[in-house]
Amino acid sequence: MSSISEADFRCEHGDTICEIRVYEQEVIIVPILLLASFLVTLVFILLLRFCPEKVDRIRPQASKPATRRVLHGIDAPAGINVLEHESIALDMPSSYSTFHPPNTYYSKNLSMAVDTPSLPPSPPPQPYKPSFTPIVQPRELPRKRLPETFNLVSPLPAAFSLRSESCVSLYRARMENRNVVLRVLNDSADATERHNFLGFASFLAQLGPHPFLPELLGVVSLRAPLVTVVEELENRDLLSFLWRCRQEHVDPPCEMTERRIFTMAKQVASALEFLHSKDLLHGNIRARSVLVSRECTAKLWGLHGVYTRKNQGATQKDDPSMKKWQAPELLAKRPASQSSDIWSFGILLYEMATLGEAPFAEISVNELLQFHQRGKSLKKPSNCSNTLYSVIKSCCQWKDQDRPTLAEMSRKLVSGEKSASDKVLKASGTVNIEQYLQEAGYGETNSYTVF
Repeated sequence: MSSISEADFRCEHGDTICEIRVYEQEVIIVPILLLASFLVTLVFILLLRFCPEKVDRIRPQASKPATRRVLHGIDAPAGINVLEHESIALDMPSSYSTFHPPNTYYSKNLSMAVDTPSLPPSPPPQPYKPSFTPIVQPRELPRKRLPETFNLVSPLPAAFSLRSESCVSLYRARMENRNVVLRVLNDSADATERHNFLGFASFLAQLGPHPFLPELLGVVSLRAPLVTVVEELENRDLLSFLWRCRQEHVDPPCEMTERRIFTMAKQVASALEFLHSKDLLHGNIRARSVLVSRECTAKLWGLHGVYTRKNQGATQKDDPSMKKWQAPELLAKRPASQSSDIWSFGILLYEMATLGEAPFAEISVNELLQFHQRGKSLKKPSNCSNTLYSVIKSCCQWKDQDRPTLAEMSRKLVSGEKSASDKVLKASGTVNIEQYLQEAGYGETNSYTVF
């Protein structure tokens, strides 16, 4: 019997509820199934268009091969394939995703309680109380924005031939028509090193853009090899740049004038003021912590120590290679302050004026605090004007309260730039690396890395 005749038979005329019950499958169930199928298809299409990484997660996972699969594009540029023979074990999904930092940065005072030589009576500086916590994640490079490959990938040579303790390999490459540096975490890195690698990328991202800090362009956080992409500054670190300025007929040409010293110092001071505005101390201001672009723009780097102190609550490292740049209060194990960075900034100016000489070259690290305590200061370089030397001396005052603020320093640099000479600075001979390392206080186990 047909459904129509059944409805006529079972239902009275005008009984709508009875008729719907008879036609339930045709009237309700089938349209609902069709509508649900349409909505599921529409959602999947939208995910595929705007969130391809989410589609990868919900697709059935194929059986994992015994060896690492071939990767393309940002996953494995040609120059990084040398890492393919190394085995890795990541407890992470094999997909792109913006990572979540495991914890926040702890605010710690940069104080060190150690018996020290006596200092002249002066009001102790207020302990530095940073209040900086990360709120921004690094920009993940989404699949739809990934270039097909990095072009012209090659290892980035180290500035010094010292043993490196870093778990990060550096490569230069072309991406989206610009030069970039790839910071690639070695596959042999353990879980702690991976955590620190991603945490440092997050730290760089949450600093925000600044014209005189190197730009973080992106990060691959959940697929090996882990990579952060940073803009390349073609002249590398300032110390190597200064040493090249000592040489004749270098390619590309390298010249340093007093006006350029003031200009680059203004740029570094701007970046340092930006960090101080976020309650961050740099703690490692020196020529090797500054990067130089093709146009001789200076950008402040050396930020990993800042991240380490924020994230792990570590104090200033007792590293002999840093002591020639440290303020007397740090040598005496007293708390660091913003004026401690001002002292180091003055030593940076001395490095620039001497085209890369080690500061306090004739003084051993063990005698450095006593040298400062006797009121002695850096000798005036032969190429240095009275204006520049007065700025250096004002930064390197024994009492931290006698040093200028960054605002005062910036005004001095602007004034000095206007009257500075454009005469190219000269220095006799090239630098003997072994002699420099000894004069600068480097130990045999210290390493030198730019990024």
